[in-house]
Amino acid sequence: MKIQNKKVLVTGGGRGIGLSIAKAFAEKGNQVILAGRNEETLKTAVASLKDASYIVADVSSEADVRRLVQKIGDVYGGLDILVNNAGVGNPQPLDNSAGIYETAKYEMEINYFGVLRLTELLLPFLKKSKEAAIINIQSIVSYVPFANIATYSATKAALHSYSQSLRLVLEKSNPHIKVFEVFPPFVDTDLTKGFEVDKLSPAEVAQDIIVAVENNQFAIRNGMTKDLYRAFHQAPEEALKQLNA
Repeated sequence: MKIQNKKVLVTGGGRGIGLSIAKAFAEKGNQVILAGRNEETLKTAVASLKDASYIVADVSSEADVRRLVQKIGDVYGGLDILVNNAGVGNPQPLDNSAGIYETAKYEMEINYFGVLRLTELLLPFLKKSKEAAIINIQSIVSYVPFANIATYSATKAALHSYSQSLRLVLEKSNPHIKVFEVFPPFVDTDLTKGFEVDKLSPAEVAQDIIVAVENNQFAIRNGMTKDLYRAFHQAPEEALKQLNA
């Protein structure tokens, strides 16, 4: 699909992967809207971009999401591309750590339920667009869990299942809306601090997304995810051991 002169919303767009995605779309001549919880972070991010603005919103808050959606209609007159990037993760051993339930609930509210609610409320705008896309930022752990971030892994597996179903449904009812899934391995962001593993840069992930969207490649598997994906289909248990070695 063409990705010029589009209105693009990036959640969690103030830093990390989200900011790199916003920059990549801005460089293609799109109007970029950043959403996030920290206004100062968003202001700094917008100052580094061309034709960009921001909306302060927490995707886990129904009131915030409804205000965001209202503003997308009233101020921007609609939307063409939704990038569901906002996400949180907390390393937590399952065998000796209190608060597993609360951690999982918090992560699920943002990483999964937040995506569902925002997508549901923005779909009417995307349906009116001549050419639209939903881009869900997932993870290598959508396929195989990483035990140190087990609850985070579960949110991404849920998002993968939802994204596949959404693609199938929209292919029949609204084929002009494309659903893309991004499965980066570990990326050099705040979320992976303390993980002693090879990491991609956020800019690499963003450029892979641009190329894939332009070529209608709906599954974007970056870096080592390509190898793990093949291993997962050949021998799931070995892929699990491989990621958790």
